[in-house]
Amino acid sequence: MSRQPLGQHFLADVYWREEIARAIRVSPRSEVVAAAAAQQEEFCWVEIGPGHGEMTEYLLGSGVPVHVIEVDQFLIGNLNRLKKKNPNLDVICGDILETDLAAVANGKRMRIYGSLPYYITSPILHHLFQFAELIEEIHVVVQTEVAERMTAEPGSKAYGYLSVATQLNSRPELVLEIPRAAFTPPPEVGSTLVTLRLPGGWEKLRSGGQLPGADKSAKEKMQDEEDFLEFVKLCFSKKRKTLVNNLRELADPGEVRNALAAVGLRPDARSEQISISNFAALYAALRE
Repeated sequence: MSRQPLGQHFLADVYWREEIARAIRVSPRSEVVAAAAAQQEEFCWVEIGPGHGEMTEYLLGSGVPVHVIEVDQFLIGNLNRLKKKNPNLDVICGDILETDLAAVANGKRMRIYGSLPYYITSPILHHLFQFAELIEEIHVVVQTEVAERMTAEPGSKAYGYLSVATQLNSRPELVLEIPRAAFTPPPEVGSTLVTLRLPGGWEKLRSGGQLPGADKSAKEKMQDEEDFLEFVKLCFSKKRKTLVNNLRELADPGEVRNALAAVGLRPDARSEQISISNFAALYAALRE
């Protein structure tokens, strides 16, 4: 049974389960599974919203520890039964947004898989990125429109705050388009598997001097990153407005125009036209 307030759509189609398993390298038909098993002391899988365990069994087949995080108590019983047969399975009843993934991983590197509820995809991604230094890869099934936003380039219609936040933390790639009919019940929109490989663009910005250097503590770096993302969010607050207009609460329009000129941008520049490196240069110019 699907509980719609939780945005649940279960991956019922066996063909598409196998396609996803191959894409994330956990299919028993894939040669890389044996290699993954050989690294079982080095990483673990974390699955967000395992549902009935449709993909969990594929993850378990890799031989590494698998931690599943499920918020729906109605589904925990079936997962616990699966746990009895698989000593490498850890079942956590809880909300991913309130889960300390560092504690879950217990010193291992993480690979993450999840079919994310469409209404809460962005908050989940932001939560995962807080643990970016511990994560190797993230594989998520999301609404196709959201997937396009995550991977969008400057100048495209889909480019926005989520594009910048995702690409700063990872290197995203569109992998598979999954039809509505693969799920029970079928969602109203199409779905796409996106792979995010870490790290992303933060270090490049630091090495280029646009953000504070690598000698800072992890806590200080996180504070700088959060401040920069708040700046980007403000830049995109009204997409059809110019940066001069959107940044009025941060700086005088004249100062913004001077900063734009200093980094080689037009005075009428809009956020959807600006690359991540240009956002960083503008941020640094306005801080000065």
